Amino acid sequence: MSYLDTIEELCQAGLHPARTCAETKKTTGKALIGCVPYHTPDEVIYAGGCVPVGLWGGNPEFKQADRYLQSFCCGLLRAVVEYSMDGTYGILSGIVVPTFCDSMKCTLENLKLSAPEGTPVLGMSYGQQRKLKAGREYTIREYKRIRHEIEKISGSAITDEKVEAAFALYEDYRATMRAFEEAAAEHPEIITAKKRMMIIKAGLFMDKAEYTPKVKEIVEGLKQEGPSDFDGRRVIVTGIMAEPAEILDIFEENGIAIVADEMSLGSRLWRTPGREDVQDVYERMAYRFADTEADCFMYEPEKLRGQYMLALKERYNADAVVVMMMKFCDPEQYDYPIYKAELEKAGVPMLYMEVDQQTTGFEQLRTRIQSFREMLM
Repeated sequence: MSYLDTIEELCQAGLHPARTCAETKKTTGKALIGCVPYHTPDEVIYAGGCVPVGLWGGNPEFKQADRYLQSFCCGLLRAVVEYSMDGTYGILSGIVVPTFCDSMKCTLENLKLSAPEGTPVLGMSYGQQRKLKAGREYTIREYKRIRHEIEKISGSAITDEKVEAAFALYEDYRATMRAFEEAAAEHPEIITAKKRMMIIKAGLFMDKAEYTPKVKEIVEGLKQEGPSDFDGRRVIVTGIMAEPAEILDIFEENGIAIVADEMSLGSRLWRTPGREDVQDVYERMAYRFADTEADCFMYEPEKLRGQYMLALKERYNADAVVVMMMKFCDPEQYDYPIYKAELEKAGVPMLYMEVDQQTTGFEQLRTRIQSFREMLM
């Protein structure tokens, strides 16, 4: 099987989350722990003999969730609550919810009642003063509290050695994804905007021990290709996630490739490596969180996202930045005026699009993307 077949396999896995999760549970024999975005303690979950799988919303038929959530809650979390109420999450043995924003905090409390009966729902709180020793110590205590809860779910002890092995596996995954990002940018004629995002998304629903070798195969295949003949426009996307996927179809119709991203369902998952000079595995995890920058969910007085995207533009020879602003996402909206001013000052073309996973009509967006493409010619 060629690496092109592997690309198609992972694209299908990313397009069909429920099916992929069911296959993961069947092939691994492991319990699945649902992880509501963002920055969940995946290594601790994996060390407990479970597979962490992403709960990144979707487009359900809303029948119940809106009775319990505020009207200005983002579509991602609305979908998570709807899926928990309609039984979709019945395959899960537990759910972990970080609490970075107000909507996530109320989602945590709603899930405790709406999740299938008997499903443990665990809140995860991070120390936002993460650069301080006290902040790291707080985060470590939270990791260990979650470890204790996962032990109760899995019925097996989570030793430091198991966490070490899980952290090593996830570090390999993160390094592989950084290599994929580089290789994909060299061949946008093969890794189109939609394929890029679906390959990334597939990793949310698979065991990393199975997923990472497949991405390595793709990276090696891309390295064997000759020079790219792509003559379209190269963009960086920023936001929470590049969905609905129909928008990426419009990118491809207009010869627009995503050569890098600054997204939660994207490079924020892997761009920060662990520190090699830190011995204790929980400290390495806490330092990795502390070292994360240019992220809307982090306390960051300097607000580095604009400078980070300018560096990406130079590194990947991008023509423009596309902002995919999730509707009602306060943390993203707070950052926007700051990096917008920085990008405009640097003369970087920018397209702002408010997106919602539940969008059904795309003609207005199609017109805007077409016009933006013509501006870049």
